[in-house]
Amino acid sequence: MTKIIIARDAPVLVAIDIAKARHEVLIAIPDKKRRRRLTVLNELADFNRLIAALRSYGCPVRVAFEATGNYHRAFAYHLATAGFEVKLVSSVALARTREALNNSWDKNDPKDAQVILHMMEVGNEQFYHDPLMHGTNDIQELSKTHDIVSKSKTELWHRVLTHYLPLYFPEADRFHRSSRSDWFFAFLERYPSPHFITAMGKGAFTADAWGVVGRKVAKERLLADIYETAKSSVGLPVAPDSDAISMFRLVLGEGRSLIAQRNQIEDRAVALLKDLPDYQLLTSIPGIGPINALTILAEAGDLRRFGHHRQFLKF
Repeated sequence: MTKIIIARDAPVLVAIDIAKARHEVLIAIPDKKRRRRLTVLNELADFNRLIAALRSYGCPVRVAFEATGNYHRAFAYHLATAGFEVKLVSSVALARTREALNNSWDKNDPKDAQVILHMMEVGNEQFYHDPLMHGTNDIQELSKTHDIVSKSKTELWHRVLTHYLPLYFPEADRFHRSSRSDWFFAFLERYPSPHFITAMGKGAFTADAWGVVGRKVAKERLLADIYETAKSSVGLPVAPDSDAISMFRLVLGEGRSLIAQRNQIEDRAVALLKDLPDYQLLTSIPGIGPINALTILAEAGDLRRFGHHRQFLKF
């Protein structure tokens, strides 16, 4: 009979299926056939109990899980700071392995933990980059918040284009050039309907709007064009003090606020990263600007840990 010898440095394998309120944990101990199951609540006391239990085995500990939203972040941070090796399993690989092992797409937490443990045993794991431990948490939050603000601004601009402008100033759309500029929102906030413009003479409008449109080439000609367009506009003649105009201005004010937030985040990102060699190298590549470079560094962290570009693409 073959005698199985367990190496002293064989690690305790800990597979975790992450969820919002509780995590299913499956532990494989090197010298035992029976696996231990635990349910860990998303609470500090339960985290500490699990850490104490894992330390009691007196062996190295390797933990793996599938990233689930951001619910894994706190748990993974506590396990990593406890000195355990923390790994990640690919969501796609987990789904394919589950299907191969169980011959079905059936999904439940204990079964997922079993599949993750199997992937650990065959070495199908990935490096886990903890943003807080590796000093990239601020960069990641800048990147994610920039994405949220940019999407919110785009959604709001579509509402202006498809709802408010067709009602109150349909012809104004052709004067808009760049979604990054604040002047068009500021102009509409001051003159939400062409009737606000035609209530003034051409000279009075030009003087009043001169500072609103910002720095423009041929500014006087632009304002003259807007004035003539307003005279023949088909926009609805709503009263200046109507709730409709108040709601339009409310949306425009929100749009200007989002533009200011986006610019503030971008300025902070450049100030934070401009002296980093990786940032300088990334921005020297055609097509990669400050925001793309910020996103790459936020998600990948230290690029030097990738020995080949295919490793980066897989990550």
